[in-house]
Amino acid sequence: MSDTTSHQGGLPGLPDLHGLNAQLARNWWLIALRGVIAIVFGIIAWVMPVSAMLSLAFVFGIYLLVDGVFGIAAAVRAATHHTRWGALLGEGVLNLVMGVIALAFPAAAVLGFVFVTAAWALLTGALMLSAAFRLHATHGRWWMALGGAVSLLWGIMLVIAPLIGALVLTWWLGAYAILFGIMLLVAAFRLRTQHQG
Repeated sequence: MSDTTSHQGGLPGLPDLHGLNAQLARNWWLIALRGVIAIVFGIIAWVMPVSAMLSLAFVFGIYLLVDGVFGIAAAVRAATHHTRWGALLGEGVLNLVMGVIALAFPAAAVLGFVFVTAAWALLTGALMLSAAFRLHATHGRWWMALGGAVSLLWGIMLVIAPLIGALVLTWWLGAYAILFGIMLLVAAFRLRTQHQG
């Protein structure tokens, strides 16, 4: 049987599920570690939401700087091969500038994210309301309209009180991280049981 054949089904082209299961069981502690880190981050996001927000802005700023450097490097390589490089250079420089701004003014980066989220919620809500009034009442018109109204209300609240919106978004992120971490821990200990059994 080839390496790409499943031991469980014997179907060609499928991954070796038995080998994958054994590999995950051997490394159960890595999955548990991921779960613990997620739970710790989630707790920090709940207990110290401002610190969590600023930390995320800092990480995002570093990402933009690295991405900007790679974009400029790609533009230089494109120029040496006589291909279009202007857009790559523009994107790289923009990412560098935005990375510097995010690192110098992390609170502004957080507020920027909140306003982008607000714009998304307002646009989504408006589109849902528009679609709702084209639906027949028996096809869920009022549920879709209610969803659109909730989205519009959320967007308006984010615009009116962006700092509170950032706090709530951080709490949601924290709740997600805690739940995600718990699921990973449960999976890790199931894998540990299989590894020891």
